[in-house]
Amino acid sequence: MNNNDRLVRLRYALDIKDAEMVDIFKLGELEITKEEVQQLLTKVKAKQNQEDDEGYSVNEYMKKCKNTVLESFLNGLIVFKRGKQEVKPGEPIKKAEVMIRNDQSVNNVLLKKLKIALSLTSDDILGILDETGVHLSKSELSAVLRREGQRNYKECGDRYARNFLKGLAIRYRND
Repeated sequence: MNNNDRLVRLRYALDIKDAEMVDIFKLGELEITKEEVQQLLTKVKAKQNQEDDEGYSVNEYMKKCKNTVLESFLNGLIVFKRGKQEVKPGEPIKKAEVMIRNDQSVNNVLLKKLKIALSLTSDDILGILDETGVHLSKSELSAVLRREGQRNYKECGDRYARNFLKGLAIRYRND
């Protein structure tokens, strides 16, 4: 699963329109046009059917979604859903820390930022995963939500991220 797939699935799950996506990117401090958003979401016909590690076909998109673009969207989604965090008087303004350092940490950061943006508890995440038939213990989820480099950190695989986004679609599209 690549970043474009994650963006498409997230957009579908939360029913976000193109114009809202442009606004969300802007809140995440990335200027992007509606046409560029559509390019990020539009698949190109593949020549060969390549498959990833889990047997899903690899999709090609008109414009590749880099890790920084996805993280800007996730940061913007937090502001879009929860509002801008007010800076207390005398406190320095903090610049958003880059959390996606490599392709292996993308799913972990996706889960963490969606947890924040949608005000989900760990029990909510476990419930969303349960709806898709994926059962995870609280300690396994805790390991996935830890900061990369911590002692009990565990990489979140595509299977969990894919099913989490599928569960979000089930939960948010059926309301």
